Amino acid sequence: MTGFDLTKLLAERSAERYELHTRHLNHQLPRMLHAIGFDKVYERAEGAYFYDAEGNDYLDMLAGFGVMGVGRHHPVVRQALHDVLDAQLADLTRFDCQPLPGLLAEKLLSYAPGLDRVFFGNSGTEAVETALKFARYATGRPRVLYCAHAFHGLTTGSLSVNGEDGFRDGFAPLLPDTPVPLGDLAALERELRKKDVAALVVEPIQGKGVHAAPPGYLRAARELLHKYGALLIADEVQTGLGRTGDFFAYQHEKDADPDLVCVAKSLSGGYVPVGATLGKEWIFKKVYSSMDRVLVHSASFGSNAQAMAAGLATLAVMDDERLTESARRTGDLLRTRLAALVDSYELLHEVRGRGLMIGIEFGKPRSLKLRSRWTMLQAARKGLFAQMVVVPLLQKHRILTQVSGDHLEVIKLIPPLVIGEEEVDRFVDAFTQVMDDAHSGGGLMWDFGRTLVRQAVAHR
Repeated sequence: MTGFDLTKLLAERSAERYELHTRHLNHQLPRMLHAIGFDKVYERAEGAYFYDAEGNDYLDMLAGFGVMGVGRHHPVVRQALHDVLDAQLADLTRFDCQPLPGLLAEKLLSYAPGLDRVFFGNSGTEAVETALKFARYATGRPRVLYCAHAFHGLTTGSLSVNGEDGFRDGFAPLLPDTPVPLGDLAALERELRKKDVAALVVEPIQGKGVHAAPPGYLRAARELLHKYGALLIADEVQTGLGRTGDFFAYQHEKDADPDLVCVAKSLSGGYVPVGATLGKEWIFKKVYSSMDRVLVHSASFGSNAQAMAAGLATLAVMDDERLTESARRTGDLLRTRLAALVDSYELLHEVRGRGLMIGIEFGKPRSLKLRSRWTMLQAARKGLFAQMVVVPLLQKHRILTQVSGDHLEVIKLIPPLVIGEEEVDRFVDAFTQVMDDAHSGGGLMWDFGRTLVRQAVAHR
């Protein structure tokens, strides 16, 4: 026995959490959390809720950026991890074929007719990197197209297809990739005519701003890509595994049929990082064309037993609890109730999305008093009003949400798929109160807005 005692260590040092991050990790994270009042101390979590030391519950409408699809600490996933640890498998020998990766691949492919094989990595960005490599090798072409405002990850390859300059700045040179507007088939074909394009990578619903591909776009894009010998990559890292009311978001559109699909986040069960790239047989067979190329693309921790067990348990929970259908039903209810508020609040511009991936967009009001305050916020930094909404949702109503992206007046809701009507009621009631406060023209919300303006101006 060693002297290591995790329970004792946490008891002794948990109070230092923000200081430890400031000293040893990304020092801007605690600074940001302190600035906006998000520096909470959560003691435990279960399902769609966090709890503080006093036992107060906080509704999680963020799901760890989509990781917690089946909720936090689901007992089925926990038991699977206990079981796989107790089994003491001969894991990651590198020179055998364990059953769990094959079983998880088989199960994943059962949700994706037309796709044949899977590569397992460790994250969403790694799943995208795999798809980029496979597409370039399979087509023999160097360039990948992506959509403006896309987010596909932050490692160098996936950063090359990231549509936000704020993430790309300072990290050049990147891969020779080119943006096209989401939904613009003419722009897509102009690039394809150059005959150097390997693939288009696209989120069926963009995480930044929650913008869906127009109806028919994915199918038409696939037809154009194939006409010019290129591939369609669907990035389902956030939209996949039931989030939008179908298992994959591309399945909302008949005959979209991508060549490669990237999966991660929810597949982990919220416990063990895992990424997966699903693809067609011919692509995999071209990449792994001989025994000499057997390790031409691999991952040291890919297909590890804990990740595979978590993935299998997660898919079982989704099937048993019918979470895809629940996401569709609950998402429709939440979106409908929020959309009904648009005519009542001039600062509320639009509610959009699909399933439990919902964007709430704010816009310039009509009345002079509100318009002058809106203009003040926009002059300081676009996105401050959305931040003004997110903060009271947490501080006054104990609901965790996020602004959908830098310089966006959009809040994104991506809660665990286990929420139901009770959570919808709680969110809509809280959001209505926040909107009432915002439209009253005074109070703590606008005082906080002035604080945000001062901070934004000071950091220019």
